[in-house]
Formats: sequence, C-alpha cells, structure tokens
Amino acid sequence: MDLEGFTRRRILKGSSEEKIVAELADAIKEFKDWNLRKREEFSKAVYDEVATALKYKKLKDKFLKKLIEYPRANVAMGEFGVGSRGEGDFFVHRKLAEIIGKTGAVVDSSQHDDAGVVQIPARYITVAVDGMHSRLSEFPFLAGFHAARAALRDVYVMGSLPSAMISDLHLGDDGDIGKLFDFTAGAATVGELTKTPLVSGSTLRIGGDMVFGDRLVAAVGAVGASSEAPKARKNAEVGDIILMSEGAGGGTVTTIALYSGYFEVIKETLNVEFMHACEKLIKSNLLRSVHAMSDVTNGGLRGDAREISDISGKKLVFYEEMLEKPVNEKVLRMLGELEIDHLGISTDSLLLILPEEHARKIKKSLKRITKVYEIGYVEKGKGAKILGKREYDFKPLFRESAYTKIKKVIGEKAPKNAEKMQSGIEKAKNRAIKKKNHVLEFVGG
Repeated sequence: MDLEGFTRRRILKGSSEEKIVAELADAIKEFKDWNLRKREEFSKAVYDEVATALKYKKLKDKFLKKLIEYPRANVAMGEFGVGSRGEGDFFVHRKLAEIIGKTGAVVDSSQHDDAGVVQIPARYITVAVDGMHSRLSEFPFLAGFHAARAALRDVYVMGSLPSAMISDLHLGDDGDIGKLFDFTAGAATVGELTKTPLVSGSTLRIGGDMVFGDRLVAAVGAVGASSEAPKARKNAEVGDIILMSEGAGGGTVTTIALYSGYFEVIKETLNVEFMHACEKLIKSNLLRSVHAMSDVTNGGLRGDAREISDISGKKLVFYEEMLEKPVNEKVLRMLGELEIDHLGISTDSLLLILPEEHARKIKKSLKRITKVYEIGYVEKGKGAKILGKREYDFKPLFRESAYTKIKKVIGEKAPKNAEKMQSGIEKAKNRAIKKKNHVLEFVGG
C-alpha cells in the first residue's frame, strides 16, 4: 500500500482530514505493530506533509509551479502495457529516447540498442549508481535531476570525468506515463548541463500486475574515466586540511522544501556547481595535489566524517564556527526554522582533503564557480571531533537528521533491540555468501 498516494487521492477527492487520518491509522495495523496513539500520530504527519506539498498548486510563480508538477499523459502504466514488452512498451521507450535526444555518444538511446557506447581513452574506470529520493515520486523532474547529479558527483569525487549515464525507471501500474517523461527530462537536463550523455535505460512496472498505485522508484547510473589514481577517502593523511564548498542540497533539501512549504528553496538546488568545480580541478591538473574527495551526502557531514575516519585510520577535526558557512544561506535559514540539524543531512557540498600548501591555489581556481571554506584538519587517531568553546565528539546518530514530520515521529535513536537486529542481519549475510558459493560450485563444475 502506498500511504502517500492513498492520502493524496483522498485529499483531492475532498475527504476530510479526520476521515483520512482514521483510515490511515486503520490501514497501518496491517503492517505495523504500533499502538493506536503512534498510528494516529504517524497518520497525522503523513496527512500534514501531503497536504502541505499539494499547496504548490496555488503558487503564483509559474516557473516553480511547472517545475514541481509533471506533464500528465492521462494514461496509466498498466493500461498501456509499459513494462510488458509489447508495442505499447516500445512506443513509450521511443518517446523517452526523443526526450533525451541526440547526445554525441557512439551509441545512444536514439538508436534503440539496449546499451549505450562512448569512447574513453583512459586507464581508471569509475562506475556509480544513485536512486532517486523516495519522497519525490510525485515530483519526477526533480527526482531525475537530483538522482543524475548524485551519480555524477560520485564519479567526479574519484577524480574521473563522467562519460555517460543510464537510468532505471519502475512505475506503479496506475502511474501516469508522464512521470517517466518528466523523470527522464530531469536527468537529461543534468546530462546536457554537464555534457554527459544519458545513453540508455530500463523501464518496468513495480510488481507488474500485482501491485496497484502510482509510486515511482528510479535510479541513475554514471560511468567515468581517469588517467590518475582515484581520490579515495582512504588517502587522507595526517596534517592535511579539510576544505568544503558551499552546498544547497539536492533530493533531501528538495523534499524538505516540498513537504514543509518552503517551495522557493527548491530553486537553490537547481545547479551543477559541484560538477563544474570538479571539472575545473581535473582539467587544470590541480587535482593532483588533492589526497581525497567526497560529496557531503549520506548522513551529512556527521556520516561522512565517520566513514572517512574509519577507512583512512585518521581523526578528523572540525572548527565549530566554520560548519554553517558552507551551507547555502536560504537552505540554512529553512533548516534553522524547522529545527533540522544541518550536519546530519545531505548538503551536496564538495569535501577536499589535501596538504595545506595547496589550499590557496585550489580556492583561487574555484572562486568563480563556488565558495570554498577551510573547515578543519586531519590528525592521528580515530573518529572525529569539533573544536569550539568546548571540544566534543562528532559522530552520526542511528538515523540521519529527522527532516520531515514523519521522520520526527520515527525518531533518530537506535531501536532497543538494535544488537539483536544486527545479529539477524549478520546471519542473513552469511547465508547469502553460502548460497553464492554453492551456486559458483554448481555452475563452475
């Protein structure tokens, strides 16, 4: 069951808030062992977020309104046979290829092959894939735009120039085909802005004939190449300084803006500064002076700091007074008003770890593209800490910052039975490895 889709349909049909919340609370019993109070609290949060996001329909800003809504085909996925690999499916794929257009690739989607081909005269190949933000199903252009940016960022931070992108779209049986077109247009827009062709993809229905609803689940993958060794997180060295570019966020910030009514903030996320900054460093050979790169995404700076420390075996130290500066001013204001910890969400900033003597050149090179701040340094030890009026550990919570009403109901703390859960996960992992080995033995003879 799609709680968000259910709620949206009820609101648009004119059902009362009281009735919708009661129906949601009753439906949740089928899936969650929650008491009535929590079911009602969660249902109210779902209603509030969906109702708030629907307010975009009353926006006077025509550009923003068109950006948020998608073009309706008024034809559902299952109705037209999309994903069923017949003429209806082939027709829609031809339309997707037309949205992407000619890209300059050796083989691209316009040629209707199952894979794209580009020429890359390089030694190191980087491959990445990123799923769309789960709450952007009803806003597919934004979902595609930010999924594409995320995939390209992951390629760039390895020191590679991206060569091509692919997409994978799964839309519910009742989903309007216009969602496919809007998502593809969003991803293709990033492709054109960064000269990275979107060359191929796949389109299916979620669950085929067995799952009803209009939920969109999609991903964008990217491949790139470099003649230099990757700028992996493990390369951080003691004595390095940490630089961070200004970030306005992507899918997460867009989700916060939509479901909290800060629609104007969405415009701040429409940029490709990160990609242009990385490209500048690569093409000017300044990247050679950088030890490690990262994009501030998973769990925000809190999460990235822990991961970089774990993999490099070094300790990261951050200056407290500098940590707000790399966050876009309008985004930071929104987060402050909503009481969301900016250190625990994706800001999509570029993080550079490098020897101090190269910092000035890097800042000067990127000055016309983005603001860059020195936010800390690397020392011996493990973990991360913040230096301010007092010194304290800097570590991630069990979950990222609770950035919507629904997430605040769920909370950020670890469940009481977390250790038992970890044990079960470990057992499942071992069974999967065992199965893999059995099949290798069977197939390999």
